[in-house]
Amino acid sequence: MASELMEALKALAREKTIDEFEMLDRLESALAATYVKILDLENDARVSLDRETGRIHVFELVPVGGTEEEPIFEEKDVTPADVSRTAAHTAKNVILGMIRDAEREQIFDEYQDRVGDAVTGTVQQSDARYTLIKLREGVEALLPPAEQPASERYDHNQRLKAYIIDVRKTTKEPSIVVSRTHPGLLKRLFELEVPEIYDGIVEIKSVAREPGLRSKIAVSSREPGLDPVGACVGPKGSRVRMVVAELRGERIDVVPWHDDPATFVGHALSPAKVTSVKVSEETRAATVIVPDDQLSLAIGKEGQNARLAAKLTGWRIDIKSTSQAVDAGMADAVAGVEGSQEEGDGRCCAITGSGIRCRNKSVPGSAYCGLHDKEASK
Repeated sequence: MASELMEALKALAREKTIDEFEMLDRLESALAATYVKILDLENDARVSLDRETGRIHVFELVPVGGTEEEPIFEEKDVTPADVSRTAAHTAKNVILGMIRDAEREQIFDEYQDRVGDAVTGTVQQSDARYTLIKLREGVEALLPPAEQPASERYDHNQRLKAYIIDVRKTTKEPSIVVSRTHPGLLKRLFELEVPEIYDGIVEIKSVAREPGLRSKIAVSSREPGLDPVGACVGPKGSRVRMVVAELRGERIDVVPWHDDPATFVGHALSPAKVTSVKVSEETRAATVIVPDDQLSLAIGKEGQNARLAAKLTGWRIDIKSTSQAVDAGMADAVAGVEGSQEEGDGRCCAITGSGIRCRNKSVPGSAYCGLHDKEASK
């Protein structure tokens, strides 16, 4: 090998951002292993590659004494006449291997920093075992069955958004694992569609998902006067519709977050209307009273609405209709003493003995009509 080849190797190392010294060390080790086989040596070999001239010397390491732990070797020069031709072929393989390693390391570093981000790719392969998503040329992500909503099926070359949950090094390409069920995907999709969230004006406080079916998201505003729910829903529902479309029809409830637990639990049960909420800080349990005609809506199909509200708020929720509450002797809760009533409709908040809300108008400055205002003050 001549000095011209050394210059070419160094230039290639710079171009591919490969460490020059590591490359030459690996080349020497690879050449040593190669010449042991080519020359059929009885012992190991050492190769010396002159960093300036590119000249190669091959030495057989002949043991001449010492111990098994620390043997003493004599270096016997066994450099063949055609050393340059073999070296050039080996150098090519070493450099290609290092380029592949460098590219894998670069991919790993890039996507390790993106754990928790949403990515877009195209489906390359999908079956019962796994789905492969091409993120870009030479980079694929694995979407395991456990991270796929049960209702979703994927077609070849279909564009898809997913959430990166793990990146690991392997003996081959880095393993990038993505999810379509993670609550974080919902947050990232809203960030893409709602500028106020991306800019930090509106904050997503919590998310609860039953992937492919229904989700709830609680939002608050850092800017007084800005409606966070309206910002997320968008004009005529345009923003939330884009998120729903990406999640293939998954229903999404956007509710206002509140630092008062009772109020937040009431909001979380949307779209049901809540009469009152009584909370126990000690057990983190909430007893919710709803009008009789709102009970099914508050609980939801197979308990889904109540279950998501509990996940969203972090509170255990027990829902009762007004009739059930009266039968259970919870008159105070029904009357709204411990919680929040339907506000702003001008009606008396008292619940009659039959479990029906009073139809009288409330008196000015009170939540009750003239009759029940006197009873409440006793």
